Amino acid sequence: MRAIGIILAGGNNYRMRELSQKRAVCAMPIAGSYRSIDFALSNMSNSHIQKVAVFTQYNARSLNEHLSSSKWWDFGRKQGGLVVFTPAVTAENSFWYRGTADAIAQNLPFLKDSHEPYVVISSGDCIYKMDFNKVLEYHIARKADITVVCKDMEPEINVDRYGILKMNEESRIEEFEEKPVVAKTNTVSCGIYVVRRRQLIEMIEKCAEEDRYDFVKDILIRYKNMKRIYGYKLRDYWSNIATVEDYFSTNMDFLKPETGDFFFRQYPDVYSKVDDLPPAKYNVGAHIKNSLISSGCIINGTVEDSVIFKKSYIGNNCHIKNSIILNDVYIGDNTYIENCIVESRDTIRANSYHKGEDGIKIVVEKNDRYVI
Repeated sequence: MRAIGIILAGGNNYRMRELSQKRAVCAMPIAGSYRSIDFALSNMSNSHIQKVAVFTQYNARSLNEHLSSSKWWDFGRKQGGLVVFTPAVTAENSFWYRGTADAIAQNLPFLKDSHEPYVVISSGDCIYKMDFNKVLEYHIARKADITVVCKDMEPEINVDRYGILKMNEESRIEEFEEKPVVAKTNTVSCGIYVVRRRQLIEMIEKCAEEDRYDFVKDILIRYKNMKRIYGYKLRDYWSNIATVEDYFSTNMDFLKPETGDFFFRQYPDVYSKVDDLPPAKYNVGAHIKNSLISSGCIINGTVEDSVIFKKSYIGNNCHIKNSIILNDVYIGDNTYIENCIVESRDTIRANSYHKGEDGIKIVVEKNDRYVI
């Protein structure tokens, strides 16, 4: 593909509450065995984008560990490959990334040293599958300056926290408003953009000269009447895990047959870093209903309508219902958990009771796991 890829993975989101205190949102576990950023990386790999840059910043340790080898997404090539950029103090700059446009501005040599004519920019905290070749073909056919991938959300979904756009009959964007108080339409930006590389360099350099830092506000909204900005409708599944509720519902979507079939059984595949773990073990007395159980787990109790991530232990007479158990969690005997997200590497003592009464409860307990 005649494009390079940029994945924006540096932001912090306080609406994720305790879940983002130890990791970047793009490193959040998804569907038992994946991380959020795996979906953007897999889409770029499957679209034959050979050169991809990931911009990280906030709480990037676990994300950097996850990206330590590019072979999992087939980026381990002599030409191209996967490059991770973190903020660095230089002779010209000593700031952290102050926004999405500033992150690109601080790494402009990556764009200038590339030779591909186009750039695909994607957020790292969205769950979707997409062929970027189709977006690029659409971009070229429309003679667009910028193409924004967008999606019509269901009427019952609150879209006020998204970028809202309105297009004319030719799909050219006429209005673009970031996080409006009252949304005029239900068409939201998916945080995926296609733009010509040289034009992106020009706009980013101008933003830097004027101390503007945000890609949406200072490029898309500012240039919407000056540039040919078009929208490309995404028809398939798309979710943004910007809040605890969105993160919970996204994982629960993978329990639905149609979602699981779309991501796991339909070409192309979604790739992730592989851990050498044994298959899940179900001991006598274990009862599983409509759940995802990952490798390395040992199940003794009852699990229903839940997602259990890798290396978790569920004790005897436990009942896990409508919950997410993250990696390496030990749950003692006779424990009841419902409507909860249990943080990774937690140790829940025997005879515990956790239930989310008013929304999703996040359980964080760091007890001693082994008593000598």
